[in-house]
Amino acid sequence: MGYILTHYWSELIQGLGYTLLSSVIALVFSTIIGTMFAIFEVLPSRTMRIIGRVYIEIFRNIPLLVIAMFFYVIIPMYVAKIDGFTAGTIGLTIYTSSFIAETVRAGIQSVDPGQMEGARANGMTYWQAMSKIVLPQAFKIIIPPLGNQFINLVKNSSVLAFVAGFDLMYQANSIASLSLDTINSYVVVGVFYLIITLPLSYYMRHLEKKLAN
Repeated sequence: MGYILTHYWSELIQGLGYTLLSSVIALVFSTIIGTMFAIFEVLPSRTMRIIGRVYIEIFRNIPLLVIAMFFYVIIPMYVAKIDGFTAGTIGLTIYTSSFIAETVRAGIQSVDPGQMEGARANGMTYWQAMSKIVLPQAFKIIIPPLGNQFINLVKNSSVLAFVAGFDLMYQANSIASLSLDTINSYVVVGVFYLIITLPLSYYMRHLEKKLAN
């Protein structure tokens, strides 16, 4: 492990940077998109509910790698050229958003319907009531499963390795082939993933306990 760390430190740090950047971008946009489609699923409009359900069912049931490869191979062929990092991050965002949508929907539906009715009775529009009354309560309820989705997102960012995204897993493959030390290459990268995910896991637990009080 020491040889891998000393001789390939810059590559590992570069991979860590790409992994963190992709994860943060995907986390922000998947939360926004997922929340939007979760709201679609609980709207009074049947058409909007169908749109939300179709989006979730499609992208939740297609493997992440297939989605990433679609943006890496198909989109550049017929639409516009994008690099591996962008393709992988878009795929990660879309895939994760479908799971977040289900989590947020469950949170919204667990909030007492009287909250929405009371807000509407006091003159709020549907969207005002949703954003100011219902969603804050829903997110408080879904902190544990939402935290799990965020941690899974970081681990799933390894899909970038398959589309030349220069992330940690991509660097692990490259280092393993150059050093001929496969075991230690992947052990070191595994430790890097733990460095990212363990603090996130402990923070989500802390946040869950804080909100419970």
